[in-house]
Amino acid sequence: MSMSAILEDCLRNKGSRYEIVHHPYSHSSMETAAAAHIPGDRLAKTVLFEDEHGYIAAVLPSTYAVKLSELWSKTGRRLTLAREVDLRELFKDCEYGALPPVCTAYGMTTYLDESLASQPDVYFEAGDHEELVHMESDQFLALMDRAERARFGRRMQGRTI
Repeated sequence: MSMSAILEDCLRNKGSRYEIVHHPYSHSSMETAAAAHIPGDRLAKTVLFEDEHGYIAAVLPSTYAVKLSELWSKTGRRLTLAREVDLRELFKDCEYGALPPVCTAYGMTTYLDESLASQPDVYFEAGDHEELVHMESDQFLALMDRAERARFGRRMQGRTI
């Protein structure tokens, strides 16, 4: 598989400047950062949550975990992790676990953790487990302009790749 068609459309429609970074196959965001030789704080991961009202996406650095209480407070919803079977249905143009952050393009409310806005550049999944999109922070924030910015992440201990 290659770049998600929906992501490719978003990048083209925004006139985004980016490069593709190839890396050995990886299973997790921390593995991806190590395989691509990039700082984990600059690798954006996408985590999907759900409740009876639908799905939301949380985008934060790979070195962070979602503080669910903060997300509940921000959204006013009692969210839980989305089920794997739902992810496969929602992101048909992506491999499982390689979700790009442009979830608004998939019809989902998206929250972007403020910690990513302070990075000079950002990497994120292109839709498979062997390619990342790399762009300057201003380009990433322009791409994510429909996402709501908030603080809902906390740094995981010992995860500073």
